[in-house]
Amino acid sequence: MKEVEQQIKGDLVMRTIAMPSDTNANGDIFGGWLLSQMDLGGGIVAKSNSTSGRAVTVSIDSMSFINPVKVGDMVSCYAELISHGRTSMKIQIEAWTYSYITREAKHVTSGIFTYVAIDEHGHPCPVKGKVAEV
Repeated sequence: MKEVEQQIKGDLVMRTIAMPSDTNANGDIFGGWLLSQMDLGGGIVAKSNSTSGRAVTVSIDSMSFINPVKVGDMVSCYAELISHGRTSMKIQIEAWTYSYITREAKHVTSGIFTYVAIDEHGHPCPVKGKVAEV
């Protein structure tokens, strides 16, 4: 697993197990379930960089699923703030699986999620730190 860890970008933000309830009729894990795990993980990074502690997802760049997620796989999401403007943040998120059966880690997908920091009224508010080019 040491070699794989060097390829991972970002910090671990989510870890869960893919369960039978997360599958479609064919027994495959829904892509939407994986996407929601990634969005939750990215939201943790976005909230920590919002002056109000609130942030919403506004877009997701294209994603391609490289490897399947199987029931019982450990799913880990890694996220990294790659840029931000006055109120928005771009966060790179990667999803990886680890199979307890094969003892293999595999990259599943990645994407760039854009979040906007919002205040208690739902209006955009500043992100922490200096303004960077987005």
